[in-house]
Amino acid sequence: MGIAVEVEGLTKSFGRQTIWQDVTLNLPPGEISVMLGPSGTGKTVFLKAIVGLLRPDRGRVLVNGVDMANSPERDIFEARKLFGLLFQDGALFGSMSLFDNIAFPLREHTRKKESEIRRIVMERIELVGLVGAEGKLPGEISGGMRKRAGLARALVLDPQIILCDEPDSGLDPVRTTFLSQLLVDLNAELDATILIVTHNLEIARTVPDNMGMLFLRRLVTFGPREVLLTSDEPVVEQFLGGRMAGPIGMSEEKDQAALDREALAGPLPERTGAREVVPQMRPSAGLPERQAVRRRRERVRGLLHTLPPAARAAVEADLRAEDRDTAVYAVPHAPKDGRGTPPTARTALLPRFGRRRP
Repeated sequence: MGIAVEVEGLTKSFGRQTIWQDVTLNLPPGEISVMLGPSGTGKTVFLKAIVGLLRPDRGRVLVNGVDMANSPERDIFEARKLFGLLFQDGALFGSMSLFDNIAFPLREHTRKKESEIRRIVMERIELVGLVGAEGKLPGEISGGMRKRAGLARALVLDPQIILCDEPDSGLDPVRTTFLSQLLVDLNAELDATILIVTHNLEIARTVPDNMGMLFLRRLVTFGPREVLLTSDEPVVEQFLGGRMAGPIGMSEEKDQAALDREALAGPLPERTGAREVVPQMRPSAGLPERQAVRRRRERVRGLLHTLPPAARAAVEADLRAEDRDTAVYAVPHAPKDGRGTPPTARTALLPRFGRRRP
């Protein structure tokens, strides 16, 4: 199972500019979380602080007993081995082939033989659909291929925490969906903790178990997807709805004059009745049901009494639908082998990721 990430009172400034302050949240172990926010709100800086690549001014980030913000560098270096990092541009070495880029963490942090390294690397290359391109340099392939190579490299050490910075950047909608499905499948098999920073509303609505949002140098909210998808918070509603009307402007925050002009134009139509919770992306056929979903549902049931009536009705309807879908999903539709797995599905499982989390 993945490892929890506990963020307490995190504050970061560059000179006199405060990026965000007093950010506190817990990334639940083994679940997929998404961090949203307009451009310039410090989402990438937040990722770098979590992994200890950037020291905050105040606060701490606890990962497996190590404070990634304040511990000695040797402890932080060891804790980083628990992470897989997917940066916006793939962060590949331009003078190395894709194979050597993906093999780099294994050669740097393990004593595996080259034959074992080749097996692991080629499995990851196959996973992300880059077979045949392993000998090419990063400059010889598209941005989308570089992104997939970066993901392959992020997975070679069997990480328990995967951080993804704008995984859809440079990808068309179809390949963004494929990458989203891949992250869901990884979570189903590895139960790894995943944090995705994105502007992509389709990813935000359909992939995560938990959603958070940074705006005006603070964490507006963080919690289960059902709660945020039915939220009355103006900035959350505006962002998820992709509307111009609301507190987010072309820079970051609209000034009072702009808000006054919107008010004179009349109020926006209020949402009435039950709100829709968009269905969540499921693992591919043949993979196990995600344990993260069960854990999140239990938390959400405990929060129902705190929600407004319309939001509560929408969440309750979604929970009932998910329970029905899970029952159907769990029914085998193909003859099973002696180990209880449909033989056509066994090849879809991911033993290629080495040790499986209990």
